[in-house]
This record gives sequence, structure tokens and C-alpha cells, in this order.
Amino acid sequence: MRQRPKLIGTRTAQHPTPVGTRPEQLRKLIGTRPGQLTVVIAAVALVGAGGWFAGSQMQSPADAAAAHQPPKAGPVTVTVERRSLTASVVAQGSVEFSSPQSVTLAGLVGSPDSGSGSGDSGAGDGAAQRVTKAPATGAEVREGTVLMQVSGRPVLVLRGTVPMYRTLGPGASGDDVKQLQQALIRLGFDPGSANGTYGQTDAAAVSRWYKSRGYGAMEPTIADKQQLGTLEAAVTTAQQALLAAQNPGGDSEETGSGSKDASGPDAGSTKLQLKSAQQQLDAANAALSDFQAGYGTKIPAGEVVFLPELPARLDKVSVKTGDTPTGPVATVTSSTVVVKAVIPAEDAKLLHKDMRARVETSDGTKVDGKVLALGDDVPKDVPTDAGTQQKSSDGGSDDASAPVPVQISVPAGKLTENATESAKVTIEVGSSDGRVLTVPVAALHTSADEKARVQVVRGGKVVNVSVEAGLSADGQVEVTPSSSAALKAGDHVVVGR
Repeated sequence: MRQRPKLIGTRTAQHPTPVGTRPEQLRKLIGTRPGQLTVVIAAVALVGAGGWFAGSQMQSPADAAAAHQPPKAGPVTVTVERRSLTASVVAQGSVEFSSPQSVTLAGLVGSPDSGSGSGDSGAGDGAAQRVTKAPATGAEVREGTVLMQVSGRPVLVLRGTVPMYRTLGPGASGDDVKQLQQALIRLGFDPGSANGTYGQTDAAAVSRWYKSRGYGAMEPTIADKQQLGTLEAAVTTAQQALLAAQNPGGDSEETGSGSKDASGPDAGSTKLQLKSAQQQLDAANAALSDFQAGYGTKIPAGEVVFLPELPARLDKVSVKTGDTPTGPVATVTSSTVVVKAVIPAEDAKLLHKDMRARVETSDGTKVDGKVLALGDDVPKDVPTDAGTQQKSSDGGSDDASAPVPVQISVPAGKLTENATESAKVTIEVGSSDGRVLTVPVAALHTSADEKARVQVVRGGKVVNVSVEAGLSADGQVEVTPSSSAALKAGDHVVVGR
């Protein structure tokens, strides 16, 4: 047996195998050096792997261009769902106090020559009327209370739709008088009846009302009293003239002692004198009766303001103490609030009065309400004069595509602390009947025959399915296929390519 050479002490690293080593020499080395077999095999594998990697990274220009081409385009699909739909119109609005109205005094307080209820000197001394106590912004105005003071006289508030436009006193009649009588009854100062004619019982009720507020009612003025005296004197003078005409010769009844024969030549003149004296007396009595009919306690035109809704809220004040009360003195609103918003014309077609609405303010407060008015029925922001029911005369826009105003009512007492804030308004216009098949609006198409359809991907092919479109909400639309097998939840419909 051939002995294996001893490797101890040999330096094999100094004798590498030549490139041209014969196979038998290689076999000899492998057979004589088993510890190096693994090294040789690893080296061969490494060289092979490196060659493969280098070859895989090498591409021709044509291969490189082909590798950068985008993939073949295919349809973009979305899954058909079964769900409930609720369609809503959403808009941004603002919380406001309702029914704004400007308040303007209809005339002077007091009377033209007095300015006081007790005959004290006032406007009659030539001094201009001045605000002596201005209204207070934000104050609540109730029926029968004092709104402000002018020259020390009150401006009182009553409920009514007929504006104050004249002085009310004995002899006056009309709807404004009836309105006053009804207010006095509500306040507990019953004038006896509400027949629309101002009488002495009304005058007494007005005096009691003023006294309860700490003021004296407007009694007859100095000028009134002087006028009454003048008219009474005129009646007395006319009566004396008539007596003189009836007895021109004195008290003697004897002929020739100053009396005239009624059948004599002066008889015609006597009759004319009697007739004239009687006419003068009748005229004096008529003038006195007319004046007495209006003589008594009155309400000057500037001392009462009628408002259609009470209580009211003083929203803005236009005068201050010392001002002359000309023009609007304040703006009042209702004590309740509404929410106003503007919505697109297309959405407005879906709305109608009394629809449910949801209001959410900027601080997160949520309140349920309902649609109170739409379009031209929404009151304009320009306040009307107190006591009138005025509508805007612009008639709205003739543009059918113009945005439409909407007014939402909320329960009394709600959102009063949020007035003038912005709010989100959501109006529910419809909901589906339970869970229904829905697809994105983008998946719905109209064919040449004007029928709705969707494209469904089945077995790698796109097929058309006829459907009937229903409620639309949140980008989804309810669809009803011609048969339940034609479209079902989980199918994929095409929304783009």
C-alpha cells in the first residue's frame, strides 16, 4: 500500500495548482488533500454565481425600454354594497333673532303746547324735545312698559298691528282705537268695551294705566281749556242775540211804546234778524259739541308704539340721552331665534316647508328644527317700521340658478346664547326603505335609449346591466336591477378606466 505523504511541516500554500494541471494531477491532489475539497467547491460556486448575477443584470437597450413600459390599462372597479341611504342638503348659516323692526315715534310726546300731563310748561316754551332716558340694548320689552323717555314723558309699548299715526282721544274712532281698547283690557284697565270709539270710559282707563307706570296722563292743556271757554262764551253770546232779535222793543207789550207791529213794514226785517240769530246759536252749539267730544284725556301720537309681537328684544339703539328723537330710535326683534342660510338652486328644489332640519353651532351645540320659509317667503334683513307687516318689494331673483335663502325655526329658548354665531344646517330630504343596493354615482351611466345602466366585471369581461336609479346621498345612488341575478352585493362595477 502506498503511503500518504505527511503534511505536517509542509507549506502547501507555496505550491498552488497550475492552471494547466492535468486531470490526473488534480485527482491526485484531491485524493491526497481532503481538507481542501470544500474550498475548491466553494470557489467554483462563487465564480458561477458571480457570472450568473452579472449576466442577469445585463440588458440590451430593447429589453430596457420594454421593462419601463406601463402595464396594460384595465377598468377601475368598486364593490356593490347593500346599505341604508339618507339624503341631506347641507349649508352654512347664521343664528339670528327673528322679525327685526325699526321703531320710529309717530309724533311729539306730550302736546304741542304743553309737553306734560299736568299742564306744566314743556314743548310749548319753544324748547326742542330731547331724549331724557334712552332705550337699553338687549333689554326685554313687554306690553304696557316704558320703552324710553322724551322730555320727561314716557314712550309706552302695546301690542298691535296698526301703527300709531295720530293722537287718540275722546271722539276718535277706528281700528287703532279698538286696538288700544283691547290692549287696555289685557293690561287690566278695562275701558268697558272694545267698540272702536274713544269715550270717557276709555279716558279713565288710560289715566289709570299711566298712573300705574308713574306718570300722569295727558289731560286737557291750557290751550284746550281756553278754547273750551271761548266756545262756551260764543254760545252765550249767540243766545243773547237770539233773545234780542225775538224782543227788539224791550219788555213793553203796548203799541206805540217802543214795540213794533209784527204786521207793519218792519216785519220782514225782524224775521231775518231772528233767522240769523238762530243760525249763529246753532253754529256755536255745534262747535262747542264737537270740541267737547274730543275734550279730555288723550294719548299723544309719540307716546305709544304698537309692535306686532311682544315680548320683544331691543337689538339696537339709535339714540342716546340728549338726542332729538327723529327717525328710527331703535330696532327690536322677537325674543326667539331663527337660523338663516343660502343653498344652491338645485338643492332648493328638494326642500319644502316643515322639513326636519338639524342645526349645529360653532361651539358644538346641536338643536332640531324645521324649515320655516323658503325663497321669497324668507323675511329680508332690512327691518320694517314698528307696527307694520312689510314684505320686500324686490320679488326675489328672476335667475332660476340663483342661490335660494332658507329660514329654519328652532324651539323657543334654544340657541339664544348663540345668536350672531355661524351654524351648520343639515336638512334631511329623504331616506331609503331599509338596506338597498348602492353604487357610486360615477358608476351610473345613461344609454342611448335614456335608460340607466352600470357596467359589471364578470369572468374578465365587462357586461352592461340595466338598473333603475333611486335615492342619491353621500356620493352613492340606490339602484334596482331588472332581476336580482343581474346585480348583487359584492359585484364589481366600473367607475373608470
